[in-house]
Amino acid sequence: MPLLIVALGIIVLLVLIMKFNLNTFISLVVVSFLIAFALGMPINEIVSTIQSGMGNTLGGIALVFGLGAILGKLIADAGGAQRIAVTLIDKFGEKRIQWAVLVAGFILGIALFFEVGLVLLIPIVYQISKQLRISFLWLGLPMTTALSVTHAFLPPHPGPTVIAQQYGANIGLVLLYGFIIAIPTVILAGPLFTVFARKFVPSAFEREPEGSLASIGEAKQFKLEDTPGFGISAFTALFPVILMALSTIVILLEDAMGLSGNWFFDLVALIGAPTTVMLLSVLLALVTMGTARKIPMKQLMKSAESSIAAIGMMLLILGAGGSLKQVLIDGGVGDTVADLFAGSTISPLILAWLIAALMRIAQGSATVAALTTAGLVIPMMAGTDVNVELMVLATGAGSIIASHVNDTGFWIVKESFGLTMKETFGTWTVLETLISIFGLAFVLILSMFV
Repeated sequence: MPLLIVALGIIVLLVLIMKFNLNTFISLVVVSFLIAFALGMPINEIVSTIQSGMGNTLGGIALVFGLGAILGKLIADAGGAQRIAVTLIDKFGEKRIQWAVLVAGFILGIALFFEVGLVLLIPIVYQISKQLRISFLWLGLPMTTALSVTHAFLPPHPGPTVIAQQYGANIGLVLLYGFIIAIPTVILAGPLFTVFARKFVPSAFEREPEGSLASIGEAKQFKLEDTPGFGISAFTALFPVILMALSTIVILLEDAMGLSGNWFFDLVALIGAPTTVMLLSVLLALVTMGTARKIPMKQLMKSAESSIAAIGMMLLILGAGGSLKQVLIDGGVGDTVADLFAGSTISPLILAWLIAALMRIAQGSATVAALTTAGLVIPMMAGTDVNVELMVLATGAGSIIASHVNDTGFWIVKESFGLTMKETFGTWTVLETLISIFGLAFVLILSMFV
């Protein structure tokens, strides 16, 4: 019954948005209340659940998103994004620019959270598409593929890192096997899928970018000699990656040397936190893209303010998506999925993928799906010789399948590229499902050798 209620709730949500054109934020809040009532949650707990879901979601992403939007806008308004775009076009050529964006997304995605990478890359991809007069989504899909694949399979992302700890896996091997699986997955689900998506959802690729994040990249065109140099522009854009990568290396050394509690490592952990990284990156951009080029601070602050205005509604939508997710968790939907697999004898790798996939579809959060799955399958692994590192990757693959309306990533992509609901399902939801299936397939192939 809980799964049926969730299915009906999602149908109501789609009808409100697509049939009655009700604002997405309002629709999500309404459906959160309806599902909470239908699941039999105590009436006096419904409002607090919805509020905590929004608070927890925005608490984790609002600062990062806001600062990331400002950083992207500062780079774009100074001409830095244009300089990076032009240089990439010159180096790779128009025919290979999609692969250039894919590689850039993969490199950035290793160290950055999905949302941060998206905010940083959107202005650059927008500028490239504008320079070459090609579809924004034609470049955007491979970029989001690279970010999503790294998010699912590669530490130090929260999902694979925490699951590795839960399973007792060697995080270095998880990273090594993750690369082996991620590279073919990102190629198949990225540029190759985009060719098919363009045939089946042509309207998404013909659409002029109107999304919230797309407007961050809406910067005036400069003469190339008036833009910052490629080196300083790339350094400013990559500064969050550099800080996070250095912090990760130092923390790994801390674990290896057993020096926990040392003030120096605590300071590095503070500097390497996403919020701190983005704040320091914005301060750097104010200098490199602003004051060092004699741009007045008032003008820089106008850029900052316009970037925040552009993502205001998106933040509300993401927060409401978090409310829906919390209702599903507190309403016991996860317990229902767990009961379905009690006593199962399926292969642990496939079982981990299957449970994570159902948890993901039911409640939206990839990290919650992965962690819940770990708790369910660890007892089932007893007495088997299954490779625990591959269990981490199988769980990660299942946890990103079929992104839809209860996943904040769905709304991020929809709003970023200005897509309709139908177009988002036909591109992003299918893309995430392919990443999940390819990921499982490569895990099973790798399990024959390790």
